[in-house]
Amino acid sequence: MKTHVSLTDFKLECYPQAVRVHLITVGEPKHEYARLGCDMYLKRLERYHKVRVTRVRDSKRGGETAQLEEGKNLLEAAGKAFIVALDARGKHFTTEALTTWMTNLATGGEGEVAFLIGGPEGLSDEVRSHARLLWALSDLTFPHDLAQLVTCEALYRAATLERGEPYHR
Repeated sequence: MKTHVSLTDFKLECYPQAVRVHLITVGEPKHEYARLGCDMYLKRLERYHKVRVTRVRDSKRGGETAQLEEGKNLLEAAGKAFIVALDARGKHFTTEALTTWMTNLATGGEGEVAFLIGGPEGLSDEVRSHARLLWALSDLTFPHDLAQLVTCEALYRAATLERGEPYHR
């Protein structure tokens, strides 16, 4: 069952410090639209947060073996960061709730948040168990490239909303 997170689930703080955003994905976006879009939103996001991107290697194997191999690499890249795994079983956020959640993360003293996006085989149970939050972008299943692009845009939109800038309108 999906859980929707509303704005009232988080206390909004004023004037937060920036949190370091670490986007960790399996592989590079394969399609030009996704590469260009991700690059554009990540560059824009750097005005609000320190941003780092890590692309771990795609496994040449399939199924559970790929999930385990890629999962190990994702977790290694995340280190001690607050881990958010993008997973269909996760919580759904409105833009406002995501903004509030990011604000609270920053004011709560979390230095870095790592957003993990698995490959075509999805995330391993190990990655999900290490995640402090599972985030579902939608009830729909997105191709890997599109999931990366939507994540980048959502984080940028949340940052502009937090600052009261007009992009969100």
